[in-house]
Amino acid sequence: MVYLKRPKLKVQASWLAALCVAATAAIHGPATASAETIASALAKAYVGNPQLKADQARQRATDEQVPQAKSGWRPTVTTSTEVSKSYQDNSISGKSDFLTRSFNITLSQPVFDGFRSENALREAEATVLAGNQNLLSVEQEVLLNGATAYMNVIRDREIVNYRRKSVENFSEQLRAANARFEVGEVTRTDVSQARARASQARSDLAVAIGNLQTSVANYIRIIGDKPRRLRFPRLSPRVPKTLRAAINISGETNPQILAAAFNEEAAAANIGVRKSDLLPKLNFEALYQVSRNATSTSGTTETGVIQGTLSVPIYQSGSVYSRIREAKHTASQRKLQVLDAHRQVREQVVSAWHLLKAATATIAAANDAVAANQVALDGVRQEAQVGTRTTLDVLDAQNELVNAQVALANARRDRIVAGYQLVAAIGRMTAADLRLSVNVYDPRRNLEEVRDKAFGARINTSE
Repeated sequence: MVYLKRPKLKVQASWLAALCVAATAAIHGPATASAETIASALAKAYVGNPQLKADQARQRATDEQVPQAKSGWRPTVTTSTEVSKSYQDNSISGKSDFLTRSFNITLSQPVFDGFRSENALREAEATVLAGNQNLLSVEQEVLLNGATAYMNVIRDREIVNYRRKSVENFSEQLRAANARFEVGEVTRTDVSQARARASQARSDLAVAIGNLQTSVANYIRIIGDKPRRLRFPRLSPRVPKTLRAAINISGETNPQILAAAFNEEAAAANIGVRKSDLLPKLNFEALYQVSRNATSTSGTTETGVIQGTLSVPIYQSGSVYSRIREAKHTASQRKLQVLDAHRQVREQVVSAWHLLKAATATIAAANDAVAANQVALDGVRQEAQVGTRTTLDVLDAQNELVNAQVALANARRDRIVAGYQLVAAIGRMTAADLRLSVNVYDPRRNLEEVRDKAFGARINTSE
């Protein structure tokens, strides 16, 4: 038959060689003197990830709510200048022109605003604190994604290596089956089975290489650099020893819970802001005006006015009461969201904990499976040589070994990732907690810089 001729094997060997070259390049990555650790990769993500940088900018914008709230206590000063020329034609006095110039400066100082500014400042400060926790959440998300991307590349490189060896083994089985068929030791069915397994192995290798390239692209997006030789990490030392300890820590440090608590505080302060519209307000105003009429005999006129204005609201069409009710409902919502955040975080902790335990158990079972399948394959090969096993038995044993190796690679990756998921769930997947070799961004620095800033529109974008 045509499909059993030897020239076919040359085409397959050429295709296999090209695929193995691509697989080797994908496994090892760019040549480098030393392997990159997961800590150095996460440091790159922390320093250069645009998602994290964007949220830092978002937090600096949130900081501006504090000086905006404090501005309610500060005076406002406005000036105006007017120049007018008028023309008059009177039948008795005749024609005349009037040129009038005036300059005004007005100062307005709030004395009492119904406690609006006090409550607005409380709301702004709580909002900033909630924003800081949201920034930590984004930081944790970026670093967790970075750790996951790091482990995905390691796992996929291992799988590509297993698949490449599988292609070599099945191709050798196919060559052996063809040789034995030509001397009449096996049937055409044995050759077809070997050919089918070799084709499937090449397909699996192509899929594995595609998955690896996808993981590499994800790594570059998060870390910002191509993966070099990566060192398999140990389980994070930040993983709690017990589930109870993990749950207790998460209630104190998880940024999702803390952000919800600060949002509740901000919503409570907003009720006071809304109520201020029902209270009287007192303002102090001072006006100074200089005017000059070029045709007037009085020359320059100076006017100074100092006054206090007390305004007492009586009825505002019901809109203020509606906004107060709205603020109260929002505060009730925020209080319930705190409870919901506690439950969500507890679920995350429990889930990550059991994923970690399951992956640990799976690794032990997968190691046993790999060892047992290797022994079984060696035995089946020896038995096939003496004729007590068929070609299909050898192919099945080889396939089971590859599947066990792939399962082990997945379990090893899942254990490390589950550990970092647990660290993130308790709120310690941060650059400071992981002790990354970076300058940790401190959002309090920008807040202290702008808190009492009353002039200037320049911003600092270098942090």
